[in-house]
Amino acid sequence: MKGIPTDIKEFLEEKVYQYNSPAFIESDPISIPHRYDLKEDIEISGFLTSTISWGNRTMIVKNASKLLGLMGKSPYDFIMNHDEHDLDRFSGFVHRTFNEIDLVYFIKSIKNIYVNHGGLESVFARSVTPSSTQPAIHEFKKI
Repeated sequence: MKGIPTDIKEFLEEKVYQYNSPAFIESDPISIPHRYDLKEDIEISGFLTSTISWGNRTMIVKNASKLLGLMGKSPYDFIMNHDEHDLDRFSGFVHRTFNEIDLVYFIKSIKNIYVNHGGLESVFARSVTPSSTQPAIHEFKKI
């Protein structure tokens, strides 16, 4: 790392070693999408986990696991094939200020994105620019 002061370089290398390891992933919310192989399951689990990723990492992993466990083996299959009655299983779900009402709204919105807009990746890919993700985030929020 040419031109970077030694103390900063050492700090950054220490952080790479700390965070870029399987041991860190196991206890981090990023472990949730790593449980899946299907692209859509990874997208959905990553999106929902990131939605509740504020607070204690242990609690985030616990609640994301609970949330996705309620969806069964495939979040994508659940999103695409649930009916209104299936949404009852989320009754009482809460992570900090994110509750069952928010979750049901997100589930319905994600289904809309897959049915009518080609999926999460498609929505973001259409509006991202080489210099900013802001247009993609703006478009995603509108959809």
